[in-house]
Amino acid sequence: MGAFHDFEHQGWQKAAAHYAGSFGELTALAAEPLLDAARVGQGARVLDVATGPGYVAAAAARRGAEVAAIDFAPEMVALARRLHPHIAVRAGDAEALDDAAASHDAVVMSFGLLHLERPEAAIAEAHRVLVPGGRYAFTVWAPPARARGFGIVLEAMAAHGRLDVGLPEGPPFFRFGDHDEARRALAAFHDVEVQELPLVWRLRSPEQLFEAALRGGVRTSAVMQAQTPAALAAVRDAIALACATHADGDGFAIPMPVVLASGTK
Repeated sequence: MGAFHDFEHQGWQKAAAHYAGSFGELTALAAEPLLDAARVGQGARVLDVATGPGYVAAAAARRGAEVAAIDFAPEMVALARRLHPHIAVRAGDAEALDDAAASHDAVVMSFGLLHLERPEAAIAEAHRVLVPGGRYAFTVWAPPARARGFGIVLEAMAAHGRLDVGLPEGPPFFRFGDHDEARRALAAFHDVEVQELPLVWRLRSPEQLFEAALRGGVRTSAVMQAQTPAALAAVRDAIALACATHADGDGFAIPMPVVLASGTK
């Protein structure tokens, strides 16, 4: 594996403690639509790849599915096991699954493609382990012009800090947020569907967005943490100012649409 794989692996070891209280609350909202797209029902053999805290795996289990879940970060595996002791969660690599060919009725991946060095390899592996007629589905964020949580943070850093901080080069973060690109990624599948989920991130304060970006992920968090103290303070103020345009009652409603793509083997 390369430098980007190692960077993501190490990053999720640190982010695991913060993810559930930041992006996790939001990503969990996409679990049911993801399972619907994969046509997961009672008795289906489901593999949840890059399970993170196990939200999708738990939702599949509630449907009566037979669920296995993997993640490449040991801290995430430990977290998912603590939260969902009834689900089989193990360490595993999305780009090199240890499952037998044609061993699952559905494979799902909730926001995991964003963090892989070789996303095409992960999609090919999902195809390999599916039974004929099995369904694969993944979610990713829409581009920052629409997923405004990312847009606000990236624009603040571009204005008051720097985005080029020497991170290992990886695939474009928002690549599969383009509907056509998501469809091309599933060229080996048929009955392909690409849709957008109009998720909204309901925040109590702009500081919640700042902290999520600072500690709850890998790439964006690494860029944030590489800023000077003065730049980071300016970024915090810019995030607060931008969030004010999304005030909603006692909090803030930030548009965070999700691209959901699925196909049949």
